[in-house]
Amino acid sequence: VQLQASGGGLVQPGDSLRLSCAASGGTFNDYAVGWFRQAPGKEREFVATMSRWGGTTLYSESVKGRFTISRDNAKNTVSLQMDSLRSDDTAMYYCARQRTSSASRNQRDYDDWGQGTLVTVSS
Repeated sequence: VQLQASGGGLVQPGDSLRLSCAASGGTFNDYAVGWFRQAPGKEREFVATMSRWGGTTLYSESVKGRFTISRDNAKNTVSLQMDSLRSDDTAMYYCARQRTSSASRNQRDYDDWGQGTLVTVSS
């Protein structure tokens, strides 16, 4: 499967942005999905994850209440709605497909990764 993330860009603090991830050559439908990010000079970190049927969603403490992960199994896409963006949200954002149906914060549980989309929050 190939994952293609899109929707990144340059925004101001307080703005919103919606990232999307589309799968080709495979499906998200049987798997949990996740979003991760890597800021300049830092390690990649967990952002959000959703189980196969959406019954379980987990967020990092830094984005909880501001970001919302969603999925559309019919369209084979995953999204990340980001509101109230802050400068420390600036990072490359990656979507990923977990190898099982369970939501997971652990990057090592994910086998398939998109190429990343850059989000820059700056005034």
